[in-house]
Amino acid sequence: MTLKKRIFIIYFLGSLVPFVFIVMISYYTINSILTNKLESSIQSNLSQVTLSLENSLSGLNHISQQFAYEGRTVKELDELIRTEESFNRMKLQHQFKSKLNLITSTNPDIGLAMYYFEKDQSYRFANFPVKYSFSSGKLPLFAQSYGIIYYGPHESFNRLDNEPVLSVLRKVDFPGRDDAYVYIESGFQLVKNMLDSKEARNNPSRVVLLDRKGKILYSEAPRLFKSGTAFPGFSPEKSADYSKGYYWYKQESKQGWSAVSLFAEADFNKEKNRWFLQTSLFSLVLLGVSVLLAGLLWKMVYKPLGVFQKEIKTITHAEASASPKWTDIPEFDALLRQFQNMKRHIWELFHEIGEKEKQRVDLEVEKLLHQINPHFLMNTLDTAHWLAVMNGQHEIDRLVQSLNKLLYYNLGKLGRPSTIEEEIQATEQYLTLQQIRYDFQFDVRIQVEEELLKKEVPRFILQPLVENSLYHGLDDEGYIQVVVRQNRGIEIAIHDNGSGMSEEKIQELLGSEPSEQQKTGMGIGMSYVKRTIETRYGDRAKLEVRSELGKGTSIFLTVPIEEERRQL
Repeated sequence: MTLKKRIFIIYFLGSLVPFVFIVMISYYTINSILTNKLESSIQSNLSQVTLSLENSLSGLNHISQQFAYEGRTVKELDELIRTEESFNRMKLQHQFKSKLNLITSTNPDIGLAMYYFEKDQSYRFANFPVKYSFSSGKLPLFAQSYGIIYYGPHESFNRLDNEPVLSVLRKVDFPGRDDAYVYIESGFQLVKNMLDSKEARNNPSRVVLLDRKGKILYSEAPRLFKSGTAFPGFSPEKSADYSKGYYWYKQESKQGWSAVSLFAEADFNKEKNRWFLQTSLFSLVLLGVSVLLAGLLWKMVYKPLGVFQKEIKTITHAEASASPKWTDIPEFDALLRQFQNMKRHIWELFHEIGEKEKQRVDLEVEKLLHQINPHFLMNTLDTAHWLAVMNGQHEIDRLVQSLNKLLYYNLGKLGRPSTIEEEIQATEQYLTLQQIRYDFQFDVRIQVEEELLKKEVPRFILQPLVENSLYHGLDDEGYIQVVVRQNRGIEIAIHDNGSGMSEEKIQELLGSEPSEQQKTGMGIGMSYVKRTIETRYGDRAKLEVRSELGKGTSIFLTVPIEEERRQL
């Protein structure tokens, strides 16, 4: 795994894992807090609704006692009913209405109040005009106890008011009649005002009122919870549940009826969603910061590594390179300086090794020169030449002169470059020696382009190639053709019609160390030529051998053309 991937994974895990844990813990914490807050608010609102309704019903109960209990009010009503004389009847009726008005006026929460006679479905002494459709049998039963019936919210029978109200029907102990009741309405507006209060608006719940059997008497969500139907999931023991997209909480009153607060799931999750949105936005900000920090981290760590990689790639291509692009990070810049110093030391070592290798080669040659003094050898051969001339030994004279010239060429200007012309002359002297030495004849043809004769080449590269053709399969009818021409440089081609060579033999000839069989003639093989051109020209020169058994061998040597640098 690359360093880039490792940095990314470590940074990703280091940033994401703590953030995920924080978000999870925060979510569960906030969820718990919000749930408890909402439930507490709903329960508080529900308790207020229940308490308000209980107080309203208690007020109706208290007022109805003043109309229904046996006492002066009932006696005055009985006297009014029994009186037949018109004047007295009107007088008593006026007094009785004044008394009823006094009772209702001292209780401002009281709406319609009247006496109701069940048998003939009639009512009397109403303090407000009554709707003609009045019937107690149509009212939603809220609760019933001890001769008093409580009715749930319903439309008022006051002709001047269509608002929902609570009402109570209480039996009156009326002499001579057992169907007399007092009917009193209490304005439900008090409860609605409470539901519309600031606290209720902050808590968008809906109220449903149930009787003791779970029947819906009043609903602020009539589309899903219709009045007159059974409340879904109702159970006396169950105080909270979920139904039809609403969470509901129930509280039972002392009279047996229940108040249910409905809370829509969307509203219930609204606070959570708001918190989630805020957290998401905050997360996006953190993500952006993380990406920015990741970019800075990449710039501070991975980008300097790219500079190092670039420097490493150039270490073997050039001795001196441009100053690297500094990273402005002290640690990395210090490493780059050390790397530059190391690079300089490496090239110094390269030069030192090259000089030492050159000195070693020169020492080997110097050792050879000390072992065979060229001047002593050439002077001795010159003496042999004159002795041969004096004695008429012309073949010996020719042999000695050719050997002397060849030794003079190879040892006289050691280490200095030669020319094509000098290489050809030395090769001709070598071939003369070989023709005198062996008893067979061979034909050598040399073709050189005139403009290439003075071009510089390394010393002693042509003779080993011709020697290879001479010693590998050439017979009496053999020929060697040397062609020197200009073809993207100086191309030297040597062709023979010998017996040819196998691929293994070619690789052996081009080996780094000459074999014993190669150490014939001048004792230097083709491997010398190969090392020489590699040392001087590198990849700019090429040596290629093509051979086919029974058909001969062709050698192609290509070197670049250089300016003449003759040193005498």
